[in-house]
Amino acid sequence: MTHEHALDQDSGPVAWPIGFRAYTGHGGLREYGDDISIVVSDRPATSAAMFTQSLFAGPAVVLSRAHASGRNLRAVTTLAQNANVATGRRGEENAAEVVRRVAGIARIPADEVLIGSTGVIGRPLPMGTIRAHFDEAAERGLAAFVAGPLDVARAMMTTDTRPKTAVRAVGQARIVGVAKGVGMLEPNMATMLAYVFTDADLSPTDLDSALREAVNRTFNCLSVDTDTSTSDTVAVIANGAAGPVDPAKFSEALADLCLDLTRQLASDGEGATKLLRVTVAQAGDYGQAKRIAKSVVNSPLVKTAVHGADPNWGRVLMAIGKNIDDTDIVPGNVTVRFGDIEVYPEKPEADTLDKLVAIMRRDEVDIVITLGIGQAEATVYGCDLSAGYIRINADYTT
Repeated sequence: MTHEHALDQDSGPVAWPIGFRAYTGHGGLREYGDDISIVVSDRPATSAAMFTQSLFAGPAVVLSRAHASGRNLRAVTTLAQNANVATGRRGEENAAEVVRRVAGIARIPADEVLIGSTGVIGRPLPMGTIRAHFDEAAERGLAAFVAGPLDVARAMMTTDTRPKTAVRAVGQARIVGVAKGVGMLEPNMATMLAYVFTDADLSPTDLDSALREAVNRTFNCLSVDTDTSTSDTVAVIANGAAGPVDPAKFSEALADLCLDLTRQLASDGEGATKLLRVTVAQAGDYGQAKRIAKSVVNSPLVKTAVHGADPNWGRVLMAIGKNIDDTDIVPGNVTVRFGDIEVYPEKPEADTLDKLVAIMRRDEVDIVITLGIGQAEATVYGCDLSAGYIRINADYTT
């Protein structure tokens, strides 16, 4: 990360870029706490977005795909605790109504609003309480838009234990991101819910290119439990209020911000106690490096070993070896390291085991694999697997 991209988040609350404002409130989707959020630009903007490829994509995703195609989104609204998925025609109508109401409050066309909905699948939205909430919000209008990024990130949370925000700068422009998601998390062209807002002036083409490159190297390198959500959405809105920036520098800063959010999401995985980072080097191409790394980070046996601080490198070899179509992988050319200690093919001595256990007890555990095939490299992010994950998901709807 270059100095230009870094902002000191300890200097005070994260603020929106120029021209953005936000609202949060309680719409009855959960028992208490804000569960509805809106972020809007006070001027026209360019945008780019990516969505889940799930065959059961929810009405929010279907509607947002259509609106995002215009590349001129100005607002994002999120409903937390209810995914509004598998709810039929009623769910489609409810999503469209929410968008219309948000557009009215924000005083913008409905097709410039993106909607995200996250939570339990198969339950209709409680439109009675939502309508009452929006009626009240409409009376207050834009004067109620006083929420900051942390407020929005909190209102988006479901089983997250903490809000997730990140900020970067490019020249005079700022980039602010908010995200949520700690389970049902194996992105496929997008991820969870992640929204990025910037006052940089960029063309739709440059913005779209920057987002796709960033997502491929960050969010799409993230996995908590191998399950792709029906609601995954990532979007960036740029309103140009701070003037033009160098597209290459913006792309670098956006990728750095997305990596920051990716690490926050991985370390807050449901029941997680550790961030797991797996790097595969000397692969034949990037696709192979990423595939092998995902195979390791997604292995329940590897994840439980990390949770128990057990340096069981045999499980890593298993996770590599099950990729039977990668016939160019030769066991004799592979190396595996936990932290800076090689465990294969160099067998650790008995007095090294204590050092390995200490490495596995860290808050962040690194596993590094070299394949000895080519020059490609990929790093993926995940977490350990604990009894907490089972408890959360065994009781999620009850």
